[in-house]
Amino acid sequence: MPARLKVFTWSDGFHAFTVAASSRPKALEAWGVEQDLFKTGLAKEITSGEGHDAALAAPGDVIETGLAVDIGKTGKAEKTAAKSLKSDKAVRKREVERLEAKRDTLDARHSEAIEALRHEAGRIEKRIDDAESDYATALRALEAKLKAARKAL
Repeated sequence: MPARLKVFTWSDGFHAFTVAASSRPKALEAWGVEQDLFKTGLAKEITSGEGHDAALAAPGDVIETGLAVDIGKTGKAEKTAAKSLKSDKAVRKREVERLEAKRDTLDARHSEAIEALRHEAGRIEKRIDDAESDYATALRALEAKLKAARKAL
């Protein structure tokens, strides 16, 4: 027995995209989107309205209805609408990958800089210890001479 068709729609603000499909995932697939538009509230199931009957007449085909552009015009959507959504996602994905690579480079530079500073801090700490030791040795010698000089008075 074939699955019962439901009619789903979403809008980009300019057009409504309606499709008759057996499930929400099938509708998302027909629209060519990977984001769950139902979860975000952008898509919903409809039982009547513009594009509803046209969608049922052509299951699986996306019906485009003009809202702000080509107002009231209803017809089968060109595949380019779905492709542009996928290509927009691909562009966004490449941007995310580019930014992640930049972050990784920044992390590596930061780690190198911190390591160099820690190495430098170690050298400075050794110089401080050496200076303190030299001071203590010189002070003991001077105190001994001072003690001797006071005895001679």
